[in-house]
Amino acid sequence: MPSAATDEAAAQATSAALADFFEHLAPAHLDRLAQFYSADARFKDPFNDVCGIPAIRAIFAHMFATLEAPRFVVTEQVCQGRQCFLTWDFVFRFRRWRPHQTQTIHGATHLLLDDEGRISLHRDYWDAAEELYEKLPAVATLMRWLKKQAATPQPLPSEERHT
Repeated sequence: MPSAATDEAAAQATSAALADFFEHLAPAHLDRLAQFYSADARFKDPFNDVCGIPAIRAIFAHMFATLEAPRFVVTEQVCQGRQCFLTWDFVFRFRRWRPHQTQTIHGATHLLLDDEGRISLHRDYWDAAEELYEKLPAVATLMRWLKKQAATPQPLPSEERHT
């Protein structure tokens, strides 16, 4: 029976390996996804919900094709047993809009590992409204207005008085 210290060391090694993989992800590495993902892995983020390595590869390939210099900076990592949680900054530049201005999205990823230590579930959590839409000129004004409307308490309608 493995000790708690052995389990903890294995979890930390897995977490470090996954963080390193995501931080150094490049188009040339997409053919190596099967080393980290199970064949039927699920990937879900605010825009995608797919299963299988080919579909996951397509998401990362699209990221590299549409953004300039995309990269992840893992800021925290916790791994316990088969569950890993990474917080990160996704740093990139838009190709067409303000191509010289670096953008950052703050988010987190929940990873569930299979018996072989490969990712069976990859779930990204980030606020698309705040982290992306508010940065786009055509949508920013509307998003700020919606945020203000949602945050401002509305007066309650007057109660009818019965005499």
